Amino acid sequence: MTGSKTLERVNVNTGKRPKFAIVRFPGSNCDQDAFHVVQDALHCPVEYVWHQDKSLKGFDVVIVPGGFSYGDYLRCGAVARFSNIMDAVINHANSGRYVFGVCNGFQILCEAHLLPGALVRNRDCKFLCQYVHLRVENAGTPYSSAYSDGQVIRVPIAHGEGCYIAEPETLRQLEAHNRVVFRYADARGNVTPESNPNGSLNNIAGIANKAYNVVGMMPHPERACDKMLGSKDGLGLFSSLVQTIILKKM
Repeated sequence: MTGSKTLERVNVNTGKRPKFAIVRFPGSNCDQDAFHVVQDALHCPVEYVWHQDKSLKGFDVVIVPGGFSYGDYLRCGAVARFSNIMDAVINHANSGRYVFGVCNGFQILCEAHLLPGALVRNRDCKFLCQYVHLRVENAGTPYSSAYSDGQVIRVPIAHGEGCYIAEPETLRQLEAHNRVVFRYADARGNVTPESNPNGSLNNIAGIANKAYNVVGMMPHPERACDKMLGSKDGLGLFSSLVQTIILKKM
């Protein structure tokens, strides 16, 4: 089964809608995709935040989008991690509010130590741009409650350095505490070497921090929120988050 349990529009008349910030670095290229999803699919307030800004006051959710921040000099996310805005992102996360990193955003969150591990060159040293299948490993997070455990969704990837690695003890902790949110799998949900596009350890595609308020993933759910784009399966992630925040504010 693909898709999500509830991809219908979030009931924006129930509770206060969360306000989203989308961080823009020099080289970001998925910021407008994320803005479109939040504004036009979720009907939530959203603003761009420039990398030189220092405040995230008033925002409920911060999205760190994909792209090539600062041209990926040194290594992916290494320069962006020291942008002015990142102190505010770290404080936002440490205060229990929500931070979501996609692709380059995931890399930046790892560089900032908001998430463990690192993203390195793909197994075959080639840039990959294709659809993949993900198995939902934990449907109990604020980012995945619209899905079911074991559900398979179809979303695209677009990265050259998306191979997730971590120390053995870190991997053990992630698995033991159910912090792997999404895992590369085939269309039937089988986790196999063939379904792993980039060589990520344990087929890991997305993880959460200990508090589950910070999530990073290499695939692009914001590019899978409209049937015209080939899949609507990514919308469940965003609607999960909105519903979680609305319920908390009621």
